[in-house]
Amino acid sequence: MIKKVELDVKGTPLLLETGKFAKQADGSIVVTYGDTIVLATVVAKKEAKTDADFFPLTIDYQEKTYAAGKIPGGFFKREGRPSEKEILTSRLIDRPTRPLFPDGFYSETQGIVSVLSFGDENISDIIGIIGMSAALSISDIPFNGPLGAVRVGITGDSFVLNPNLVEAEACDFTLVVAGTEDAVLMVEGGGIEISESVLLEALELARNEIKRYVVLQRELVNIAGKKKREAIPPVFNEELLNKISSFCLDRIKEAITIPDKLRRQSALNEILEDVISEFSSEDNDVSKEISSGFEKIEKNLVRNMILEKGLRADGRKPDEIRKISCDVGILPRAHGSALFVRGETQALTVATLGTSEDEQRIDSLEGEYKKAFMLHYNFPPFSVGEVKGLRSAGRREIGHGMLAERALKTQLPDRSDFPYTIRIVSDILESNGSSSMATVCGGTMALMDAGVPIKAPVAGIAMGLIKEGERVVVLTDILGLEDHLGDMDFKVTGTEDGITAFQMDVKISGVTKEIMREALEQARKGRLHILGKMKEVLSVPRESLAKYAPRIYTMQIKTDKIRDIIGTGGKVIRGIIEETKTKINVDDSGVISIASSDEASAKMAIDIIKGILEEPEIGKIYNAKVMRVVEFGAFVEILPGKEALLHISEISHKRVEKVTDEIKEGDIFPVKVIKIDKAGKIGVSRKEALPGKSS
Repeated sequence: MIKKVELDVKGTPLLLETGKFAKQADGSIVVTYGDTIVLATVVAKKEAKTDADFFPLTIDYQEKTYAAGKIPGGFFKREGRPSEKEILTSRLIDRPTRPLFPDGFYSETQGIVSVLSFGDENISDIIGIIGMSAALSISDIPFNGPLGAVRVGITGDSFVLNPNLVEAEACDFTLVVAGTEDAVLMVEGGGIEISESVLLEALELARNEIKRYVVLQRELVNIAGKKKREAIPPVFNEELLNKISSFCLDRIKEAITIPDKLRRQSALNEILEDVISEFSSEDNDVSKEISSGFEKIEKNLVRNMILEKGLRADGRKPDEIRKISCDVGILPRAHGSALFVRGETQALTVATLGTSEDEQRIDSLEGEYKKAFMLHYNFPPFSVGEVKGLRSAGRREIGHGMLAERALKTQLPDRSDFPYTIRIVSDILESNGSSSMATVCGGTMALMDAGVPIKAPVAGIAMGLIKEGERVVVLTDILGLEDHLGDMDFKVTGTEDGITAFQMDVKISGVTKEIMREALEQARKGRLHILGKMKEVLSVPRESLAKYAPRIYTMQIKTDKIRDIIGTGGKVIRGIIEETKTKINVDDSGVISIASSDEASAKMAIDIIKGILEEPEIGKIYNAKVMRVVEFGAFVEILPGKEALLHISEISHKRVEKVTDEIKEGDIFPVKVIKIDKAGKIGVSRKEALPGKSS
């Protein structure tokens, strides 16, 4: 039986419907808003994974090309590996959903969001989050939802909720906010600089809108919800926990204060092995329970040390930033390079400049477009002292790379002023907390080292939170340990004037507006401190490009002259490229870009193009090249791409019986333009250009 609920959103009904599609799934919801329709399904295995020490959840977002009336490109003509947008949206849905499953639920769970119809509403990701939450809420799967989501567009001090594709283009900054009725769980966004106060106002507006979507889902649960499975929360063996504590508490206290990450982890592992040897045996194997109890003790000790003493694992105060160093120009053949180091996190960032041919071409449901700025983030296993196979970029790497790309994008120069395609690669060489923020800092330095005239340097800082009841401590520049054991992870990037990107994941409820205000102010101070350290090394972009970077020169021509530059079948432009060894691009607006690492070659190409554009004048003498000989004369090139007829009677003052007696193909000599007819055909004379005969 079909059951549905609806809510008015900006004058258009948002419809949640179940009982029609995918009825064998544990939960299935069709969400409709305007012309955009998504199907959200969820299934969980009936039996739990007995050996799991984490919740085995997979959420995938997939776009069907038929949703936009398209057929996939390529040879196979079917959807292939997930696009970057699909991967990022999968993460966007996963991040606020995952914390809402109860402890003790270990059944393998899969959620799939499929875009069935794509309209201009720009909302498939937002209703994907809502749809997945609704599917889980009406299913028998334990879930502490519902969950709502909204996109907030910001322009100056004005806000627009769920901006469509046209409205989003006009926004300076956009945020996706997701949360429950009581708490914001996830924020993701970026754009032109905004202040901390404007960001807080946007979050408050989002919270109020989210409550409407939660209420809507509760209505659906009341009429279509199933009885939930029982999730038995894990119960620690208090007797065993006390034994572990008595056996090694002092050793753990000492180990967690070791500043070096690998030494600290090695010491803790050694203690854990001793505990397992002491209390576990083949007959009574409680090693798994011991590991869980050990982690619980470690977590409590680390958190209490911060709350009670204001002291962190590496000895820092809550608002203290680790030692920072950076170096630039370290790779001689790269166009721009930097090594940014903060504590035990190292990012090697390299900027490469290319031409319009290097732009990334993307075919999406929104349409085809090109990207002239790309940031790719790599996280090799050696960066954390591990051994793993090298594979293509995963969700984490794509997500971190996009966060850093978003942080830097708005500070790049306009294409009209700097017509380069820019790619930054960040290779993480060592990691202990916030390698994505190190990527932002290193990316800025690499851009400036490459001579890219960015509007302002950008830095990033990762913040954390420890909260127990009314006791709250905000942490600046968190370690990996603090990320794992803390209650919130949020990353802020920006210039001296404001925030350019923001990402937050909250593990608990009760993060108030006052806590957020304090955290943002602490982050602002940290960001300014890091920017100061960066400016000590390189404060402004280099005045000139790197030696090996291509030089791009632009020319503006009339659009009706484009065909003259291109030539029939591209013959003319290919000839220029081959002769000058340059890269040339002509766009539809008449802008010609000429790229070469050799200035002389670029100058030659420019001169040839100017020659093509030059209009022949009657009475003017040109150096002509014989292109082909015919019985009645020869066709000569007087300007690039412009041929003229040299009649046999105009070759010489004496009578010429046979053209080849006087000239042959490839000969170069001066000629004078003697006529241009109405059709534009040009006649020239060699005899008129001979010494003593030219005017």
